[in-house]
Amino acid sequence: MKILDWYILKRYLGTFILMLLLFIPIGITVNLAEKIDKILENEVPFIEVAAYYLDFTIYFANLLFPLFLFLSVIWFTSKLANNTEIIAFLSSGVSFWRFLRPYLIGASIVCVGALVLSMYLAPRASKGFNEFKYQYLKKGGEVQETSDVYRQINDDEYIYASNFQPKTKSARNFTLEHFEGNKLTFKLSASRLQYNEADSTYTLSNFDKRIIGDEADQIFHERSLDTILPFEFDELTPVTYIAETLNYNELNDFIEQESRRGSGNMNRYLVVAYKRWSLPVSAFILTIIAVAVSSIKRRGGMGVNLALGISLAFIFIFFDKVFGTLAEQSTFSPLIAVWFPNVTFGILAIYLLINAKR
Repeated sequence: MKILDWYILKRYLGTFILMLLLFIPIGITVNLAEKIDKILENEVPFIEVAAYYLDFTIYFANLLFPLFLFLSVIWFTSKLANNTEIIAFLSSGVSFWRFLRPYLIGASIVCVGALVLSMYLAPRASKGFNEFKYQYLKKGGEVQETSDVYRQINDDEYIYASNFQPKTKSARNFTLEHFEGNKLTFKLSASRLQYNEADSTYTLSNFDKRIIGDEADQIFHERSLDTILPFEFDELTPVTYIAETLNYNELNDFIEQESRRGSGNMNRYLVVAYKRWSLPVSAFILTIIAVAVSSIKRRGGMGVNLALGISLAFIFIFFDKVFGTLAEQSTFSPLIAVWFPNVTFGILAIYLLINAKR
């Protein structure tokens, strides 16, 4: 690498790290000011608060790093343009593509770091962050009942309930159907199901069992029956943030398992999985846009470049959030929803880069 590469690369990485170090304490301070009443009210031990804010830092650094990267590139590239350093580089015979090379090297380094963070470190931080939030700050925020659950729990058995209630670990209008091949062999039903954590059994109220025979069915009835069933209650109502807490391999296994079970939250899980790849890729796209926007010396100086850059950054975040939510709440393709902002801004990056080169 030549002097030009080292000069730009050091400023690329240094400004990005400085931006993180400046904004993360601000984020922690704002969050602490908002949550301090509940933390004191629940008498949370200091070590748990410290662990929470470590997880908070990793969680939001992973979530917002494209924005920080974008702003940091605009900041230091605008300074280069205002000091006419870019004109000096290009006047010395360096092509614009050659000038762009250290930026792409920096984006590659950030992309690799973001992949490691997204695949393995951020999921662990997300687990601690969310568990602390729902244990101390939200108190019951994940106890909403789930209606009309129909799932395959293994290769031969399916269950249905009109709703599951995680808070009381109970369900109403429960049925379990057992198949051998394509043939239904027996069916269990109960007006209410209650999970007993002490011994991992289930209490079935107004229990009926129908055994399907070749000539006639056999029916058994009990007012109440304690029994073991082939599933864990928590598996039927996974918390909404569970996909965020799983590393790359665990998430792939979880999605495969939930797909077999016919989970109604598949789109939510797929959005999380696809974003593990799309966010690091956005480092390249946003770097190119930032260079194209800020490498031109404008009347009004850095303020104009920063205003334009911040506007583009928030449009990118807006697209990312809107399409992600759309995929989670509807049948819209998660793959298209997650990659649409990158594709759209990738096209914009090419257009801006061509104009900047001219």
